[in-house]
Amino acid sequence: MENKQEQPKILKKRYIPTAEFYSQIIDSLQDYSIFTIDKDYIINSWSSGSTKIFGYETDEVIGEPFDIIFTEEDLKSGVPRREIDTALIEGRATDNRWHIAKDKSIFYAYGLVFPLIGVEGELLGYVKILRDLTDRKQSEDAIKKYVRELEDLNTHKESVMAILSHDLRSPLSAIIGTAKYLKENFQTMKPEAVQHMLDLLYKSSVDELDMLDYLVEWARIKYASDVFSPTRLKLTDYIAKVFASLSEMAAINTINLHHEIAENTTVFADGKMLISIIQNIVSNAIKHTEKGGKITVSATTESDRIVVRIQDTGVGMSEEIMAKLFTPQMKSLSETRKQNKGAGIGLLLVKGFLEKNGGEIWVESIEGQGSSFYFTLPTDKPSYKIGSADEIMFDESP
Repeated sequence: MENKQEQPKILKKRYIPTAEFYSQIIDSLQDYSIFTIDKDYIINSWSSGSTKIFGYETDEVIGEPFDIIFTEEDLKSGVPRREIDTALIEGRATDNRWHIAKDKSIFYAYGLVFPLIGVEGELLGYVKILRDLTDRKQSEDAIKKYVRELEDLNTHKESVMAILSHDLRSPLSAIIGTAKYLKENFQTMKPEAVQHMLDLLYKSSVDELDMLDYLVEWARIKYASDVFSPTRLKLTDYIAKVFASLSEMAAINTINLHHEIAENTTVFADGKMLISIIQNIVSNAIKHTEKGGKITVSATTESDRIVVRIQDTGVGMSEEIMAKLFTPQMKSLSETRKQNKGAGIGLLLVKGFLEKNGGEIWVESIEGQGSSFYFTLPTDKPSYKIGSADEIMFDESP
């Protein structure tokens, strides 16, 4: 009985794991990338999990610099060397960041680097362990985005209700009051006075309809996301459509509309929203440009996006107006309508459409010299953007 109990102990003492044994363990961890680099930051071992995650076969990556797995942004900011320095000082370095694979796709990973020390205490190189957490990152980002959208919807719901009660109700009351006055005093009024009041009624009614159209479009983007259908579009086709629809408005004020965009320029966006974006900005430019003025649309390509510029020779804007341009308050909305400068909500609509399509908008302007509105749109279907995130650790649950 004692012999049987002693035998396992003897076996344990005699058993020494081989390098091959450890290699098999490392290669069995398919969800992890494990590789080593030498003191010159050159990759000198590569696990099968690394091949699965990065796409490089072992013979493709051995001898390559450690930098190969980092994004251009991280290379510029010195992240690889900083990781190594931290590992040397603290014994290990951890991070959560985006990495780049062989096919140039990016993925989000938790990483660990620590020095590889020899039996005599000498530095042999470094070990890098990565776990691909892209799915988790995307899920967390989706949840955060959903929460932000819910908050945004609530804010916009309150804004819409305020506009309905303030910017629609007040002018409508004035229309009703004017109509009532005409009804009761028509027989005793002079023809020119009647004509004047009818002109006011017509103009106010058209303004109300314009405001209602803005609200409908705004509500469509905020509450009816199922109609969103982005695709690759030829930008010049949409510029031409807008110019055609606004040609009469521009001709009345002898304003020249033209574009300087190459025929093969494309963007990835929803067609109806793109029309609304361009039309809102160009029509605003016409309203604020003196007779004989000029409106020019141009575009440049920057990386994976198109930057469109709509430049006018109009009255320009002050710094104060520009600061509030895309977040107008109820007072400014009302004042712009009184000054016959549009509903004021149009640029909110444009901003919402652009954000939905993965773009942004800004403005540059000099009072008395004109304004330039810039907006961006992706050239292709947007992928997940590189950005900061809360730290994500290894999932240690069984």
